Amino acid sequence: MKRIEAGVLDVAFDDQGPAQGSAVILLHGFPYDVRAYDEVIPPLVTGGCRVITPYLRGYGPTRFLFAHTPRSGQQAVLAHDLLALMDALAIPKAVLAGYDWGGRAACIVAALWPERAHGLVTGGGYNVHNVPASNEPMAPADEHRLWYQYYFHSARGRAGLERNRHAFCKQLWQLWSPNWNFDDATYDRTAASFENPDFVAVVIHSYRVRFGLVPGDPAVEPTEQRLSGRPPIRVPTIALDGGSDGVTRAGDPGRQRHHFTGPFERRLIPRVGHNLPQEAPAEFAAAILALTSGS
Repeated sequence: MKRIEAGVLDVAFDDQGPAQGSAVILLHGFPYDVRAYDEVIPPLVTGGCRVITPYLRGYGPTRFLFAHTPRSGQQAVLAHDLLALMDALAIPKAVLAGYDWGGRAACIVAALWPERAHGLVTGGGYNVHNVPASNEPMAPADEHRLWYQYYFHSARGRAGLERNRHAFCKQLWQLWSPNWNFDDATYDRTAASFENPDFVAVVIHSYRVRFGLVPGDPAVEPTEQRLSGRPPIRVPTIALDGGSDGVTRAGDPGRQRHHFTGPFERRLIPRVGHNLPQEAPAEFAAAILALTSGS
């Protein structure tokens, strides 16, 4: 593991493969960490890629540099964290790949700063929050999938995550990946990242700010304003959907196509849940390698 100061963070990250190889940045989600990519990385390295896998803010050994920095988990700060890391590592352009929170950061950078992305692999397609429409109700079955987000809106939910983070996040793994028979050791390797001192604050802010319940970080307000326009993504993209995802319904293959104005392919992986790279590492790696051939 390496560390580097990038923006407001001291980022912990893994760096594997040839230094001059095609750059790939792998971004995890909630509640996961870099271990999700353990089986994705070897074929990428074999394919000649330099693979960067950072712990996001609030996870594992990554730390805030300053006590006064807002412990924000909003989508725009995740994108700015990614840009700051690329700048600190002197990576002008990379294939960006992620799911959940990490996929959101990758989508935003690909949409707003396309010159930094050779290509995009995104779990769940267009993974950008429509904050202005966040109070529009969805179908009851989809609302049911988001119960944990509404729980986090309350003081009880914050206390529950603080007190029961290990058991709570394990419950989400089980609900979101119903066909993945992970063992305790696999979960525990990742759950150690939830002991980060800022984990609860960042998570709670993330699930409140996206519904307009709390203010965002003023430093990224211009980016949030740009995102309210639902900017399209024009870089080459492969969208991956898990056929058994317990939180993000795969739905109609064409429902998000209009958000992608460049080369686009959608791949459905049957029986795979929300944790795409850990449940289907071969398919995740193959999607990345399909985009690195021209980088």
